[in-house]
Amino acid sequence: MSKYLDPKADVVFKKIFGDHPHLLISFLNAVLPLASDSPIVTLSYLPTEQVPVIPEFKRTIADVKCKDAQGRTFIVEMQMNWTDSFKQRLLFGTSQAFIKQLERGEEYKFLQPVYGLGLVAEIYEKTNPDWYHHYQLVKKASEHSKGDVIEHLQLIFIELPKFPIHSPNEKKLRLLWLRFLREIDEKTTSVSKELLEVPEIAEAIELSEESAYTPGELEVYETYWDNVSREKTLMTENYLKGVEHAAHRIAKKLLEQGVALETVMIGTGLTRATVEDIKANLSR
Repeated sequence: MSKYLDPKADVVFKKIFGDHPHLLISFLNAVLPLASDSPIVTLSYLPTEQVPVIPEFKRTIADVKCKDAQGRTFIVEMQMNWTDSFKQRLLFGTSQAFIKQLERGEEYKFLQPVYGLGLVAEIYEKTNPDWYHHYQLVKKASEHSKGDVIEHLQLIFIELPKFPIHSPNEKKLRLLWLRFLREIDEKTTSVSKELLEVPEIAEAIELSEESAYTPGELEVYETYWDNVSREKTLMTENYLKGVEHAAHRIAKKLLEQGVALETVMIGTGLTRATVEDIKANLSR
């Protein structure tokens, strides 16, 4: 029985999509909002220095940057831990790629579209059932005109845990690629026949097998998940500290207004000892 690694991890993601352009072509054609008459046919990878690296939570992000035969640029990022800055981070990187297309003195008409694709392993819009989020520059519509679109800069975010595995209205290849990213991991004991029927996905599954990795790559894989856990813990701790700080601030204001100690405890979730200590500090 084969043992698999999670393709959302940096070393696996890059082995599949960063080393095998035909797999990335299949994946991008499936998930991006490309016109049916202009699919990606060939692509080449951009040197990493052409798109800036932002260190914040970098270890939780696997990224691939490439350009196709039409000159369009694609930035693909796999984000394990959602942060509020990730959307801005992808926008910044995509914008930089757009700007760096032209050499000094070249005409703007030569600018080609740039797509930023963010694959997110967490749910970040908890009140919105949509899992596919497509952003582009749109002129605000008025009573005299429709909303014209500037298609040269586009962002797509996909919330992997939310997409419907069975959806008759969805492109089959898109669902199967996203199922691959969501379903294959260390706990996988059997692979769906539907996934194996697509040659490119079957190859990606084979590249996810643990036997395809050197001892050094497996060590990088383990380190990656350690870093993800560490950063997730750090984010949680910072969040809890922020909540506690806010509760202390609210308790102080309520006590200053003469609100009863028991009411302050209920409203803030703080213990009696903590509220009494805040009250004692008010008179100092």
